[in-house]
Amino acid sequence: MRRLIFQEYVTLDGYAAGPDGGLEFFDSIADGGDADDDNLQLLESIDTMLLGAETYKLFASYWPTDAAADQPVAPKLNSLRLVVVSTRLESAPWGSYEPGLVVRDLDAVRALKAEDTGKDIILWGSIMLFQSLLQAGLVDEVQLRICPILLGAGKSAFPDSDSPVQLELIEARPWADGGVLVRYRPTS
Repeated sequence: MRRLIFQEYVTLDGYAAGPDGGLEFFDSIADGGDADDDNLQLLESIDTMLLGAETYKLFASYWPTDAAADQPVAPKLNSLRLVVVSTRLESAPWGSYEPGLVVRDLDAVRALKAEDTGKDIILWGSIMLFQSLLQAGLVDEVQLRICPILLGAGKSAFPDSDSPVQLELIEARPWADGGVLVRYRPTS
């Protein structure tokens, strides 16, 4: 079975976006540093990118365009199979690249994970989708890229729930620019 890896950049206090939805805190991690190196290595084990509708729109406006051409991960990211979970989108164009497949529910994600062939699946951003997948037991790894900044308020990466999700640490590694990569495996 293919693994589903959730990856999110978060602040030290656990926010995936600022109070206004802004992502300026990403600037606290230097471009071209350890974060990019780690992502390039991770992408060798990935062949499918899973996104929710809002993150898809954000990504589609940047990654398959000339604006992202100088980003080290862009060529690999743009070559991934794209799957978008949405009940509203009819199509998922990706610039001049192969368009994405739109699926409607978590059963489609289960089927994707159960495919006989293929590498792992990455879920970037897509907080609401992540929270649904986590509660459904479909997330195999939670990978946080912690930025050395405290916002004090914003959009949490984690679900509000009466059912705690136990996690087992796989790896914790500091980066030279002050960020930290942490990887966890859900155990419950």
